[in-house]
Amino acid sequence: MNDILALLKTRRSAPAATLKAPGPSPQDINAMLEVAARVPDHGKLAPWRFIVFEGDGRDRAGTLVAEVYAKAHPDAEAGRIETELKRFSLAPLVIGVVSSAAAHPKIPEWEQVLSAGAVCMNLIIAANALGFASVWLSEWYSYDREVLSRMGLAEHEKIAGFIHIGCAAGPREDRPRPNLTEIVTRF
Repeated sequence: MNDILALLKTRRSAPAATLKAPGPSPQDINAMLEVAARVPDHGKLAPWRFIVFEGDGRDRAGTLVAEVYAKAHPDAEAGRIETELKRFSLAPLVIGVVSSAAAHPKIPEWEQVLSAGAVCMNLIIAANALGFASVWLSEWYSYDREVLSRMGLAEHEKIAGFIHIGCAAGPREDRPRPNLTEIVTRF
């Protein structure tokens, strides 16, 4: 139990550009997805799903993002287009968590959205428990309907996050954390 608490107390994100190979094995990916899917899910709706970007799929996703960006910004500099092309190829693995929350007669949509957020956090914890570094990102393309449609999302679906996973290139700096005396009240 102390190992788990130590992991949770020291977990920190790593910038996507610092995540290097090797990435998770197929067995590691399955283990992470199994852990990610074990979240509170009122009504057992599984109001989320995964898109795994690995290998050449990362480059195809980057091309898609760059095409949409270039179309919306015809005067964009070549360097910016190159940045968009690399969005999914910085880390060896990117897992998109898709929130498929929808109106339901008994389960509030807000609870479904929260469940998708819990999936993202479980995925990050699982990656870190397996010795990988990770970061949860949602850039402009997470909200662009053309990008989402071309990635196979239905009109009602949204990206909860893109989780980038790989090996840390070096030590990660921690950031200031909230002071509990400032954020905790007792009733």
